[in-house]
Order: sequence, then C-alpha cells, then structure tokens
Amino acid sequence: MDKLLLIPILLPIAGGALLLLASFAEHLKEVGAVGGAKAPAGAEKNPALRGRAVRAAAMAILLASVAAAWYLILTGEKSLTLFTLVQDIPIFFRIDGVSRLFVAVVSVIWAAAGIYSLVYMQHEGEEKRYYGFYLLLYGVLMGLDLAGNLVTMYLFYELVTLTSFPLVLHNGTREAVMAALKYLFYSMCGAYAGLFGIFILNRYCDSLSFTAGGTLGASVQGHEGILLTAVFLMLVGFGAKAGMLPLHAWLPAAHPVAPSPASAVLSGIIVKSGVLAVIRVVFYIVGPDLIRGTWVQYAWMTLALLTVFMGSMLAYREKVFKKRLAYSTVSQVSYILFGLALLSPQGFEGALLHFAGHAVIKCGLFLTAGVFLYRFGYSRVEQLTGMGKKMPVTMWCYTIFSLGLIGIPPTVGFVSKWHLAEGALHLGNAFGALPEESGAWLTEDIGAFSWIGPAVLLVSALLTAGYLLPIVMKGFFPGEEAEGLDLTREEPSPCMLLPLIVLAALTLLLGIFPDALIGYVRTLAYSLL
Repeated sequence: MDKLLLIPILLPIAGGALLLLASFAEHLKEVGAVGGAKAPAGAEKNPALRGRAVRAAAMAILLASVAAAWYLILTGEKSLTLFTLVQDIPIFFRIDGVSRLFVAVVSVIWAAAGIYSLVYMQHEGEEKRYYGFYLLLYGVLMGLDLAGNLVTMYLFYELVTLTSFPLVLHNGTREAVMAALKYLFYSMCGAYAGLFGIFILNRYCDSLSFTAGGTLGASVQGHEGILLTAVFLMLVGFGAKAGMLPLHAWLPAAHPVAPSPASAVLSGIIVKSGVLAVIRVVFYIVGPDLIRGTWVQYAWMTLALLTVFMGSMLAYREKVFKKRLAYSTVSQVSYILFGLALLSPQGFEGALLHFAGHAVIKCGLFLTAGVFLYRFGYSRVEQLTGMGKKMPVTMWCYTIFSLGLIGIPPTVGFVSKWHLAEGALHLGNAFGALPEESGAWLTEDIGAFSWIGPAVLLVSALLTAGYLLPIVMKGFFPGEEAEGLDLTREEPSPCMLLPLIVLAALTLLLGIFPDALIGYVRTLAYSLL
C-alpha cells in the first residue's frame, strides 16, 4: 500500500508529459506544412473541439491526482524507498505531519486555479503546452512535499524551478523571457547555496532523513562555526524561492508576466517550496537548538522583517495591479519566515497558519486580477474604478481577500497574524532561560525582536490596507469618476467565478472556525519544539 505515495507524483507527471509530447508533435506538423509538406487530412478540422478535449483530459488527470493526494492525507503515515542514489542516500518518500498540510493546501489551490484556467487559457493560447507543464509541476510539488530526506527534497526542489520556468515565459514576449531568465538565475543561485549546505550537513549528521528535532550527531562538537555558516547559506538560498532579501528581485518580475492562473499558483504555492525547504532543514535536520540564540537566528529574523517592510512599501507605491500583488507576496511570505525564525511553538503555529491562509488569499487575489485582465484588459489600479458596480460578486470576493491579507477578523489572516504576534511577544521569555554557554551573548538583541517584530507586522498591515482597500472604495463608490463609465453588470463565466467564491468562503470559514487547523499545527509545533 505504501506504493500509493507514487500515484499523486507519477500520474500528473505522466499526464503532463503526454500533453507536452502531443504539443510537440502538433508543432512538427505545422512546421512540415509550412515547409511544403502536405498537412494530414483533417489536421485543421474542429480546433475548438480539440481544445475542449485537451481541457477535459487535463482536468480529468488533475482531479484524479488531487483525489489520490487527499486519499493519502486521510490515511495513516506511509513511506517508500524508490531506489538508492548513492551509498546510504536513497530517493525516499514519506507522508508526515508537515507534508500532509502542504499536500492539502497545494491540492486545493491547484484544483481552483486549474478550473479557473479552463476559460482563461482559451484567451492565452498554447493550451497543450500550458496544461502539460501545469500537470508536471503539480506532480513535482507532490514529490517535494512527500520527500523523506534532504537529497530527495533537493532533487524535486530543482525540478520545481525547471517545470515552473515555462509558465513564466508562456506568452513568449521579451518581458516574459527576461523575467523567466531572472527567475531561473535567482532560483539556481539559491539552490546552489542550499546544495553547499547539504554537503556540509552530510558530514556531520547521522542521517539526512527527516527526523523531528534533527539528526546532528556527536561529531558536531567543535564544528559549530562551519555548521552555522552552512545553515545560514541554506536559509538565504532556499529563501530565494520565498522572495526573502537579498534574493527577492525575481518575484515582482516573474509573477506579473505569467498567465493569471499561473501567477496565482506561483504566488500562492511555488514560493512556499522555499518555506518547506527551510522547515525541513531547521526543524528536521539540524534542529532548532543549534541556531537558537546565535547570530544565525539574529540575521534570519532581521532579513525576514526587512523583507516584510520593504515588500509592503514597494507594493504601496506600485500602480500595476499584478505587480503590486507580487510585491505583496514578497512581504507576506516573509511573515512565515519570521514566524519560523522565532524557533518557538507559537511562532511555528503562526507560520503554518499563515502559510495556509496566504495560499488561499493570494491565489484568490491573482485570479481576481485575471478576471479584470481577461474581460477588459485592465492591468493598472486606476482602471478598476467602478468595478464594484460592474462586477459586484467579483469585487466582494476581492474585498474578502483584501481583509484577509490585512489581517482583519473574521478572516484566516487575522488568526495567523495574531499567532505570529503572540510568538514574537513571547520571544524574550523564551531566551531568558538560555544558559550562557549556549551563545546567549545575543539574547538581549534577539529579545528586542519581541517588540520590533509586532511593530513591523503592524506597519506592514497598515501599508497592506493602503494598497488594497482603495481599490475596494473606488470600486464600490466611484463618485464623480463614474461619469462616462459603462457600469452594466457583467460577471465572469462560472468557471472563473466559482473558484473565487470558494476561495473567499475558505478565507472566512478558516477564520470563523479555526480550531481544527490551529489544533493540527499546534500538535505539530509541540512535537518539534
């Protein structure tokens, strides 16, 4: 039965590969026809029918893969060794507490954005290629989430970059190509920093398999300096995917140029692959005790808070809607990294709660931006005046997402930010008990984060309100600016509207009834810390 772990990995990868092969064969036929060869009879017949067949096949494979993933979530823990890469380092999969949460969130977002794309991608074109990489990427993310050791995780982490890269350059414009190359460069640089750390950890860890509390052996004594350096490089390297300073610049370049459903999963899910890598390294390989009270924790929290503030400020100043949302992602994902950097149960709870909440909210925001772009070609904030009159349901969904991202009750964003602030406020108490020999010469500086952290989060929340709520006000109450505007009611098609409604409902329900999710992440937090 443990082989069931392979179904949500291999099924979408196989389906995506078949669609890409079909797309490649179609292009070869077109090239042959252009070159003078006779195109096959009926090759151009019923293109609309072929498009429907591609979409139906892609959705059937995706929904079957999601169903397989949810079956794994609802059953007990499983593990599977696929093969041995080198001595004592297998390609190994296992579902545990963290992977179960990540698989659930990824599957929900992937299904929502996939259904939305059934209409949107007819506008973008090249559907076989898009759905081919979309399915491939889902399978690769399942492999990343279910990885049972550091080497398996790193293999799929690199594959996430390679399979998401084509989604960024999908439309083939010069801007898209340059953004995709930037994404590739930053991701590879970060991944190589992570690879260096893996080499170092392999020398001092008893095992590279994920174990709660870490796997560092007795040989660590006297080598703390090189280990701390390696861990810091891994935090910065894997933080590149999460958009943390200093390797953040790819994100506001890449996310806006991708098709909107791709932007939704890039911003809601792909950036979280960096978060997952950080969780696995800190809490399952080196253990939090190695870096608690050291310069690594100090630097990590500093970088995370700088990113939170910088991303919010740049989003506030940005006028292109999707780019504003991309800068927002830079800021919001570092909320998660800050919570993890606290190395406390409360901080870990807040980080995982914000991971789930942000994925739902940011996916919804990018899908909303896609509605405006698809129906009217509107890409700038000032063009959205009166949209609440024209698309009231869509704008109400946007309003709920905005309140969630700001952290206003009763949304899930309020729950996660409350726990993050609580974790920061308890930081001084957590470090007061550290013995002097543990590296506690930094505890006074780190204890200052118990008020610096909540202050930065509050300022960021105010900036978030400043760049999201004016769109709501201008949308529903355009005032004199409504003169000359066509405000005839015109909602998007059900395939585009239904995912927005479901995600908005989740934003509220997870905030009104958060006990189950809080209980799950709390149990996980106290098993690690």
